[in-house]
Amino acid sequence: MLKTRKPQAPGSRIFLPAAVIFFWRFIGILISSPYNSPLCVLTLCAMRSKLVVGNWKMHGSLAVNAELLQAVRDGAGGLRTEVVVCVPYPYLAQAWTLLEGGAVSWGAQDVSEHDQGAWTGEVSGAMLAEFGCRYVIVGHSERRSFFGDTDGVVAAKFLAARRAGLIPILCVGETLAEREAGMTGEVVSRQLDVVVQASGIEAFAAAVVAYEPVWAIGTGRTATPDQAQEVHALIRGRLCAENAVIGNGLRVLYGGSVKPANAAEIFARPDIDGGLIGGASLAAADFLAICAAT
Repeated sequence: MLKTRKPQAPGSRIFLPAAVIFFWRFIGILISSPYNSPLCVLTLCAMRSKLVVGNWKMHGSLAVNAELLQAVRDGAGGLRTEVVVCVPYPYLAQAWTLLEGGAVSWGAQDVSEHDQGAWTGEVSGAMLAEFGCRYVIVGHSERRSFFGDTDGVVAAKFLAARRAGLIPILCVGETLAEREAGMTGEVVSRQLDVVVQASGIEAFAAAVVAYEPVWAIGTGRTATPDQAQEVHALIRGRLCAENAVIGNGLRVLYGGSVKPANAAEIFARPDIDGGLIGGASLAAADFLAICAAT
């Protein structure tokens, strides 16, 4: 028996297609706008949603995690910002179990540049994806400093994450010696350029960049909001030189000792789209307060 369609009100049949056509025409206009077009810049800046990522580093236990994850899940439901926790590998299954279906996403703190093979101790992007990960951190300063991740290795990990359908959070930043030598721009630009050359600027349409001044991580020192904004603007400008649509749409996080007391002032800067949070992400109240400050 043939199914019959219910009669529709006049004009209702063309409403949805018309809306879709308008949307894509608008996007086409936006993409074709000149790089310095106010329409392009203002629209994409307004479209950037805030993001706060907790990096647990090598902390946690099954019992402690259960309480922390539940508290973050309960508290994140009413927030406007996107909330992510990047947990140690052994706890990915626990994060998946406790966070699935809620407002909090989860991810990993590193990924192998290799997809599979005889690489003892490595974890591939496909493996992370099987545990429901959406994000993965690549190039964190601790990986660069203590484990020898060069710019080339970081670029390879960025590519591996994208191959697996993960969103890489690319970390860049300078040491205290480099800052004092006036090399901040040179160092950050080099770290970005290696990844852009390896992946192409298009890969940054599904990526996040985090600026972490190495001298402000775990030291209690924090870049002033103006110092952070200056480097964030440099990062965005560098990528806009390749593709203004992607550069202006990219979320750039700040990752240098963000606390509930300074989060709002830092996040108020125009090129700072949230934070990569270390120690404060291990206390649910502090982490949620930072998330609420965006």
